[in-house]
Amino acid sequence: MAVVLFLCLFTTTFLFLYSLSSIRSSKNNWAENTKLESITIKQLLKKGNLTLKALLVKKKKNSRQADRLEAQLSLAGVPMKAEELKVFQWFSVIISGGILYILANELFLLAAGAVIGFFLPRLWLKQKQRKRIKQFNALLPGMLNSIIGSLKAGFSFLQSMQMVAEESGSPIKEEVQYVLKSLQYGTSMEDSLIQWKERMPSEDLSLLVEAILIQRQVGGNLAYLLEKIVDTNRERNKLENQIKTLTAQGRLSGIIISFLPIGLGIVIYFMNPDYIGTLFSNPIGQAMLIAAVAGQVIGFLFIRKITTIEV
Repeated sequence: MAVVLFLCLFTTTFLFLYSLSSIRSSKNNWAENTKLESITIKQLLKKGNLTLKALLVKKKKNSRQADRLEAQLSLAGVPMKAEELKVFQWFSVIISGGILYILANELFLLAAGAVIGFFLPRLWLKQKQRKRIKQFNALLPGMLNSIIGSLKAGFSFLQSMQMVAEESGSPIKEEVQYVLKSLQYGTSMEDSLIQWKERMPSEDLSLLVEAILIQRQVGGNLAYLLEKIVDTNRERNKLENQIKTLTAQGRLSGIIISFLPIGLGIVIYFMNPDYIGTLFSNPIGQAMLIAAVAGQVIGFLFIRKITTIEV
C-alpha cells in the first residue's frame, strides 16, 4: 500500500511539474520565435539552423492545436487558456483515478478513473459550448429586433451592430464585438460575417448571415428581410419545443436505462463488496464489465439518435 501511495504521489508531482514546464516552454518557444523573426533571412540561412520555410512550418505545427483549443474555449465563453485547461485535465485524471482506487482498491478502476478524468474536462467544455449556443439562439431574436428598430430609425447596419454591442448582454455582446473588431482590422463586412458564421455554429445565425449577404449583393429592404427571419426563427423554435415535449419520455427513458446498472452496481457494492468484487478482480469479469459499458454507451447513443429530430 505504501508503494502505491508513493507512486501516486510521484505521479502527481511529475504531472504537475510537467504541466508547469510545458507552460514555461510554450512561453520560451514564443520568445525564441519572436527573436528568430527579428533576424534577417540572410542571417538565418547563414546560421544554418532553420530555413524560413522550416520556421513557418514549425510555428504552424506548434500553434495549430493550441489555436483550435483556444477557439473551443472562446466558443464556450470560458476565460481560460489552452495550457490552463491541460493542467486542469491532468488534475482531473489524478483525482478521478485516485478516488476510484481508494473506494475499490483495484488497479483496474484506477486506470478506468484516469481515462474518465481525462475526458471529463472536454465533456464539460462541450456542455458549456452547447449551453452558450442555446443561449445565443434564445437572445438572437431580441438582437434582430434591436437592429430592425435602428434601421427603421435611419441608422446604417454597422451603426446598428455597434448599438447592439453596447446594449446587449452576454453572449450577444461578445459575438457582435468579435465582428466589429474584425471590421476594425480591415476585414470586409462580407468576410467578417462569414467568419462569424464559422465561429458560432448556429443555424439561426447561418440563416441571418446568408440573408444579409444576399441582400448586400442584390439590394432590398434589410429591415423587412430581418423581420421575416425573426418570424421564421420564432416558428422554428416553437416547433422545436413541441418536438422536445413529445420526445421527453423517450429521452428520459434512455437516461434511466443507461444509469440504472451503474446505480445498482454501487448499491450492491456497498451492501456486499465481496459479491461484486469478483467482477473487478477476475479477468473474465473485467471483460464482461467492459462489454457491458460498451453496450450501455451504444444503447444510449441509439436512443439519443432516435429521439433527436432536427427541424
